[in-house]
Amino acid sequence: MDFHAFASDFQVSFSREANRYFFSPGRVNLIGEHTDYNGGHVFPCAITYGTYGAVSKRKDRLVRLFSKNFPEQGMIEFTLDELDYNRDHGWANYPKGMLQFLQKKGHHLTEGFDLLVSGNIPNGAGLSSSASLLMLTGEVVNKLYNFHIDRIDLIKAGKTVENEFIGVNSGIMDHFAVAMGKTNHAILLDCHTLNYDYVPLDLRHYKIIIMNTNKRRELADSKYNERRDECEHALRQLQGFINILSLGDLNIAQFDNFKHIIATDVLRRRARHAVTENERTLKAVKELKHGNLEAFGKLMNESHLSLRDDYEVTGIELDTLVEAAWKQPGVLGARMTGAGFGGCAVAIVEQSEIAQFIEQVAEIYQTKIGYDATFYVASIGDGVKELNVGAVR
Repeated sequence: MDFHAFASDFQVSFSREANRYFFSPGRVNLIGEHTDYNGGHVFPCAITYGTYGAVSKRKDRLVRLFSKNFPEQGMIEFTLDELDYNRDHGWANYPKGMLQFLQKKGHHLTEGFDLLVSGNIPNGAGLSSSASLLMLTGEVVNKLYNFHIDRIDLIKAGKTVENEFIGVNSGIMDHFAVAMGKTNHAILLDCHTLNYDYVPLDLRHYKIIIMNTNKRRELADSKYNERRDECEHALRQLQGFINILSLGDLNIAQFDNFKHIIATDVLRRRARHAVTENERTLKAVKELKHGNLEAFGKLMNESHLSLRDDYEVTGIELDTLVEAAWKQPGVLGARMTGAGFGGCAVAIVEQSEIAQFIEQVAEIYQTKIGYDATFYVASIGDGVKELNVGAVR
């Protein structure tokens, strides 16, 4: 990020200077997909791609927002007394929803602010740009108004806004990873209890490669909600016979004993993914802690197969990338990451093989799909934070 240019952009947009700067990362989930809303475990990390914000407080109740990612939407303005969802406000409904939620919780803003946003997370890539924006807004407001809101409460606020204000029935993983990320660590999170453990991500001479299909995830939100409904349906059927709060309460042996209770093959497969993926995640973290990178990679591969066959959320673009990755030298494992139906996959690749890996996978993808994939070498960074003003002047 060129902060001098960013400061200049703020000056041009708002005819005044920004006095504080913030960064909120994206996230990549290494394993544990579609388990968060099923009460299971996930294993995400924050990445150094994300959303930057430059802000100055105002003396009136006006809020002005401008995004360099959506310049065609222009300056979006509203007051602190008009925070209802507005379709015409597009991306700005995310910060607006956070403001509304925090005020309802008793954190009253007496003055508005001007905020310039610029992100380098590819739009629609499934690296959680929405959670990044929500947590950016939460951190901006928390610091700007000295609210001293607990970080876990901000995470819960982000999930509530996404669920109830935006209308996407997401779990808590994205907001948690974005807010709680730690450099060179991944987070083992129990999505039911919110107990978590930082796990050092010692990949030795391997790197995490993010592979973007460049297919916008048009179906992701509707199919996401559909899969969640299917899992809840299967859970209710099981709860008629066994005392569980979520599918994450079951291990594979218990699921096999009771799966006949679930009425249809489709619902059984959805539930089987939630149960097996939860066990895979716990096993994968155990292998990583013991330095067994090959075993960790193999579990990543198994995760993708489950998402493809039992959960049916991959699609030809993600399958093409992942299956091409599996065939390359120096690859420990690869799988889709995020909601699916486009977006990104992730691979763990030996550093010396990265250039050839990208060239080969890119060629296979372009030949089969007809357009290019994009590749990023991911670095694992911190969660949302205010940036040192002196360092960016």
